[in-house]
Amino acid sequence: MATSSSTNKLIVFTLSLILVAFQVVHADYYRPRPPVTPTPYVPKPWIPLPSPKPVYRPPTIPSLPAGSIARQFLDPHNALRSRLGLPPLVWDSKLANYAKWWANQRRYDCSLTHSTGPYGENLFWGSGSSWAPGFAVHSWVVEGSTYNYNTNSCDGSGMCGHYTQMVWRDTKRLGCASLVCDNGAGVFITCNYDPPGNYVGEKPY
Repeated sequence: MATSSSTNKLIVFTLSLILVAFQVVHADYYRPRPPVTPTPYVPKPWIPLPSPKPVYRPPTIPSLPAGSIARQFLDPHNALRSRLGLPPLVWDSKLANYAKWWANQRRYDCSLTHSTGPYGENLFWGSGSSWAPGFAVHSWVVEGSTYNYNTNSCDGSGMCGHYTQMVWRDTKRLGCASLVCDNGAGVFITCNYDPPGNYVGEKPY
């Protein structure tokens, strides 16, 4: 009888544990979850993207036809500058038009008078009517034999200012014109340079 009573107590105790465990699980399963407070959205300040840097593209320079008047002036200039390691000049139509305008002013007298404009300027005159651009440029090139770089002066009584303008390092553009003057006065040739050279006290390169 005692054994039966003990068994009954054990059964009751076991059932009690199962009931408590069920209640705990049951309560946890149905327990409402605590409300979740959403984190307020704070937008980041707008930072504009940096503008892309502009890409420099040098202007397209139209090629000059071989043997053209422009080439007859430009090529010997650049041949001389190349021998001295100087950058080449480019033909500039604005300078060429300026040179043509000034040559027309000298049509009646062919006088070797400078235009006193904003550009460097070399002038040439030859009698007759058959002087080609190359003759004028060559007459300026040979002045280099009288130029003394160490003293930055012309040796003796020779001229060298035409030569120093041709080889002035900072000059970049060239424009020239040739004109047969009226009444058989000869041929007038002028070349203009931009930026100009032959600044007093400065060497050309």
